[in-house]
Amino acid sequence: MITDKIENAIFTPLKTWTEQSNSNWNMLIGIGFLSFMVGAILIYVLQKKMGMSVSDERTKYICLKSSLVVLYGVFLCDLIFPKEYMWQIFFLFKYSIAFIASGIYLAIRYKKDFLN
Repeated sequence: MITDKIENAIFTPLKTWTEQSNSNWNMLIGIGFLSFMVGAILIYVLQKKMGMSVSDERTKYICLKSSLVVLYGVFLCDLIFPKEYMWQIFFLFKYSIAFIASGIYLAIRYKKDFLN
């Protein structure tokens, strides 16, 4: 399958690298947590800039679409990331990628809809 090829090409060398020393493991955790925080802050700031409210139909649609992007990101990462090893780190990276993708979507919509 294609997921086995991806796992052998990307995740097996990553597993080998992280098992070499504790500093490699800590670096991977730090990068994952930093990217998670960047994604969460990006989403928060852009939602505040757009003035997300329940009563506004335009921003409600953007918020729901942003949530859908997060859901798609989580599903895609669930298909790709291995579940046998390092699942805690991949859990962190799964949500980091999903939040950053949603933040990018919100930034594009903000530029398109609010900066004209």
